[in-house]
Amino acid sequence: MISLFSNSPLYLITNRNISGLTHTRIARRATTAGIKTIQLREKHLLKKEIYKEALTVREITKRHKVTFIINDYIDIALAVDADGVHLGQEDMPLKEARKILGRQKIIGISTHTLREAIEAQDTGADYIGFGPMFHTITKDAGRPKGIKSLREISRHINIPVVAIGGITWENVKEVLNSGADAAAVASGILSGDIKTNLKRFFEAMT
Repeated sequence: MISLFSNSPLYLITNRNISGLTHTRIARRATTAGIKTIQLREKHLLKKEIYKEALTVREITKRHKVTFIINDYIDIALAVDADGVHLGQEDMPLKEARKILGRQKIIGISTHTLREAIEAQDTGADYIGFGPMFHTITKDAGRPKGIKSLREISRHINIPVVAIGGITWENVKEVLNSGADAAAVASGILSGDIKTNLKRFFEAMT
């Protein structure tokens, strides 16, 4: 298994609606600009179309030695040999997903409370997503949790914590300094020029 977030604590979540680009084009631009973890998230295309995109994104990420995660679709992740999947609270239980994927694949779990985070850790998640940290227009995930909740989570969780929701280059340093091992970002990278936005994030994190 690839060592999680050891190369960079920035985690890109693709979104066609925000960027106006295909997942493949997002991946091309982001990998050449230095991103080291990409999650393909797609809720609207047919699965055969998601598979086609995932296949090309897998080729790009392999070439650039980038960790590739697929949101929700365990079958597609296996078919394209992605590095892992990210599951929500309403998706397949982690234990069942692990039986299918095996120990070598990464499984991340979205969590919104300390109880969910501890349960994910105890059942074998490789990392948790926690949020939303701040107000976000990308996904309706409830009331922002804020920095205080992130610090509380990081005190109880021993696996990597990926903060998500409303993270920008202006606040990413505070998020990482408050216990997050990585910051998952969609709008902050995909709204506008991807290369320019990533440069701002990388500079802010140093």
